[in-house]
Amino acid sequence: MLKFFSLSSGSCGNCYYLGSEERGIIIDAGVSLRRLSRFFKDNGISPDAIEGILITHAHLDHIKFLGTFCKKLHKPVYTTETIGNALSRHPFTAGIIGAYRKTLEEGVETDLSGIGVRCFEVPHDAVQTVGYAIDFDGHKFMIATDIGQITDDLLKYASQAQTLVLESNYDKEMLMSGSYTYELKMRIIQGSGHLSNTECAEALKRVFHPELRNIFLCHLSENNNTPELAYRASSEALAGIGVEKGTVHLRCLPRSYPSPVFFLQA
Repeated sequence: MLKFFSLSSGSCGNCYYLGSEERGIIIDAGVSLRRLSRFFKDNGISPDAIEGILITHAHLDHIKFLGTFCKKLHKPVYTTETIGNALSRHPFTAGIIGAYRKTLEEGVETDLSGIGVRCFEVPHDAVQTVGYAIDFDGHKFMIATDIGQITDDLLKYASQAQTLVLESNYDKEMLMSGSYTYELKMRIIQGSGHLSNTECAEALKRVFHPELRNIFLCHLSENNNTPELAYRASSEALAGIGVEKGTVHLRCLPRSYPSPVFFLQA
């Protein structure tokens, strides 16, 4: 049975697992190896099951513990050449990443022991940021976090996914009335920062299709959002296009602690 869980999803750290007890992949390495190992042990997953680590971009909340992952787990790290170069220069991964680095070509599927992985660029204020479209034994999964705006590639892959993990970072009213500086607010909303609840909800209306079974809202802001607001925006958007309750499972991923293990519906 295919499993998905989040170890953390927010500015304090990001790390996800997709797979089974026998094989799977990690997406981002923003939590400690101790936390990952404990969760694996509690859920009967061996570190040997890891086929590779996918990196979305080189911001610290996504790669803080990647160096430790490499040194202790000895697993290949997959990302684009641009992001790989950034990791080779990053103080947390420089001098470590080279022996484990594997390059993905955007839009081209790479086989990881039968797991098909394809990356696509999304706008964000890093050197480069990517999302991933993954085919795991026929289950189509897509994840995109830290997104400034919706792109055609994101819409294409999301429209094919049975499981979708998509950023719903902030409520615009909370952000604009909050304590952030004007410059930081503009950084967040002007196309290369993060995706609002409303933008996420509008995207879901565009990509919903009958095979979509699971939607996980990720990277919710601690200061400018609540799980209730994020859930309501997406739930109302889906209801607005006639999606009946129970047709798709909609959930918000916790910011700073592990989610439950989710068994993905085919």
